Amino acid sequence: MTPVRVAACQMNPVVGDLDANVRRITAAAKDAAEQGAQVAVFGEMALTGYPVEDLLLRHSFAVDSRLAVHRLAESLDAAGCGDLIVIVGYLDRDSDVPRRTEGTYDPRPSARNSAGVLHGGALVARYDKHFLPNYGVFDEDRWFVPGERLVTLDVDGVRLGITICEDVWWPDGPVAGLGALGVDAVLCLNASPFQIGKPAERRQVVADRVAEGGAPIVYVNLVGGQDELVFDGDSFTLGSDGVMGRAPQFAEFTYLTDVAPLGRERTAAVAGWDVQTYPLPARSTVGDALQVTDHTELDEEAQVWAALVTGTRDYVHKVGGRTVALGLSGGIDSALVAAVAADALGPENVYCVSMPSKYSSEHSKDDAADLAERVGLHYRAEPIEDMVHVFVDQLQLTGLAEENIQARCRGMTLMAISNAEGHLVLATGNKSELAVGYSTIYGDAVGAFAPIRDVEKSRVWALARWRNKVASERGETPPIPENSITKEPSAELRPDQKDSDSLPDYEILDDILRRYVELDQGVAEISQAGYEPDLIRRVARLVDRAEYKRRQYPLGPKVTPKAFGRDRRMPVTNRWHDQT
Repeated sequence: MTPVRVAACQMNPVVGDLDANVRRITAAAKDAAEQGAQVAVFGEMALTGYPVEDLLLRHSFAVDSRLAVHRLAESLDAAGCGDLIVIVGYLDRDSDVPRRTEGTYDPRPSARNSAGVLHGGALVARYDKHFLPNYGVFDEDRWFVPGERLVTLDVDGVRLGITICEDVWWPDGPVAGLGALGVDAVLCLNASPFQIGKPAERRQVVADRVAEGGAPIVYVNLVGGQDELVFDGDSFTLGSDGVMGRAPQFAEFTYLTDVAPLGRERTAAVAGWDVQTYPLPARSTVGDALQVTDHTELDEEAQVWAALVTGTRDYVHKVGGRTVALGLSGGIDSALVAAVAADALGPENVYCVSMPSKYSSEHSKDDAADLAERVGLHYRAEPIEDMVHVFVDQLQLTGLAEENIQARCRGMTLMAISNAEGHLVLATGNKSELAVGYSTIYGDAVGAFAPIRDVEKSRVWALARWRNKVASERGETPPIPENSITKEPSAELRPDQKDSDSLPDYEILDDILRRYVELDQGVAEISQAGYEPDLIRRVARLVDRAEYKRRQYPLGPKVTPKAFGRDRRMPVTNRWHDQT
């Protein structure tokens, strides 16, 4: 028996854009067929985009998704690749389940996270996801009901099993069942978001399932940004002897894998599982023997940078925007955001505004202008001193109120420019600032998107140095002025102000924050790392008190294991504080 040629199609869908996603999938499938593929696999819910969140609660959206999968089958046939076996993720529902009451719809008894098998212009089989993650950024137990059966495809003597994402993360699950059925490979559809360390974790999990099921796994992931989630692609095929194919990270891509019969004993049933097997003919293949496609994993800073760029680009474009505006202070945070925006959207689409007050230093103004010139950004100065005086004099503001009115004048300026010229405003705060509440509501917290809201301050500096190093290696001008990287950070809202006046060194602060926010450690646990309990309590109290600010902060791409927002849900009104 000859191998079956499988295409792993890594694509960037748009949530809810069903017709456009049909066109994207059809184009990618046609390209795969022309390369000689007999089976093409797309990511989890690639047809609807992922996550659809509470769109799923709308009965009409579930109906449209079901109709779209049939349109896709017809589109594939019309494009001349109806004989290609296409496996694609979509939202399905069990049509025989009634509405809960008149005028309302309960998705729980009927909504399915499904993989449709398309062939000959029709939907010929469906697999429903078994394990529904309900942790971190996932709410699938709220949205779906789990599948109950295993699905295999017998394609000209090669047996293929189907799973979806979380199904491969658990031992003794569908992969073990498919192994008992004697499959030659498992096709796994995924919508696995990026976070630091996730690519290596995925490969280890899949390696464990390959050993458990006794067959290679073709792991196909989505790519692209969706609100605060970024999908990094990094699709791969892994067998017992190692990688059999791998796509690049953060880019749409298709690679081919040959799946050969393993010669193992096959069965039609396995204890504890309902099994459905579908025999399908394989289209004749073309082309020479395959060379293994194996793209190297990016280093950690490159992955984070690519996630920030991808998240920013896709957010702006997918909401219908083209240009962005941001305040450029000369400090490291706004410098990094400007560089990310330039890489994401092109420097011609980035509009930077310097908004000096009477406390702004000359070197900060010079550094802002220097960065704009280095990168080729639009740049203008809009001093805020006169605006600030109006508020300060009329309201007799001093101290913190005077400091905050400067930030709010800057926020109003940016939003006025946005309204007048149509730019989306980017907020420039980092995760460390958000954690301890060092942001001003209706000031520096204004905006549509916050590219570095999940990047702690110490990594902000590391990313700036990394991006400059990459530019130097390419023979380009480093985008970020060295002075923006090396000078002591300051909000410049009062004379001689420094962040260190009220915060510990950022390396110390970020480690405490990582333990408190990402690892959920308490005062006693963190103190074991050598930090003074009083310092830990002060930092923890700042974090707890700033929850209301974070609820009002713009979205930004998740890159750490636990980002603020849907990844960490804390009560705003809360009187409990860890004092141990």
